[in-house]
Amino acid sequence: MARRSVADIEKIWSNVEGVKKLSDRAVGFGPFGIGLDGLLTWIPVVGTVYSVGAAGWLLVQAAKAKAAPGTLMRMAAYLGLDSGATAVGEVIPFAPDVVDMLFPGHLMAAKALQKDIESTHWVEANEREARASGAHEGHVADMRRNPKLRRIVYLHD
Repeated sequence: MARRSVADIEKIWSNVEGVKKLSDRAVGFGPFGIGLDGLLTWIPVVGTVYSVGAAGWLLVQAAKAKAAPGTLMRMAAYLGLDSGATAVGEVIPFAPDVVDMLFPGHLMAAKALQKDIESTHWVEANEREARASGAHEGHVADMRRNPKLRRIVYLHD
């Protein structure tokens, strides 16, 4: 995997924010909203292509951000439900389309990834070298001082 920086992780967070809004919150109605995912679900094949494509892109971003396995599983569940409803809509008209239009799977998966990013102490170093130099203990101490952080990820491994 290519070397990443904290700036790369911040860019992933920002890009995911854009897809979250585009897919499920392009137009808001108070606490509710609709986006391309909900609108395109009514167009055969196009809705499925968008839904599955956006889901795949979110999972690729999660892999690039070294998301925790639990986050990846949660994202896959949200996206599977969302894309599954779209795919079933190709066979059984209307009912799955309504569910897909109202279920914000991309938004939920994006929020899960963003939360994972925010709860990670990112280190632009190699873990083996940090442990050998004693810097790892400092990163652990930094993480423990911030109750929001739950894990350390070394970006240069």
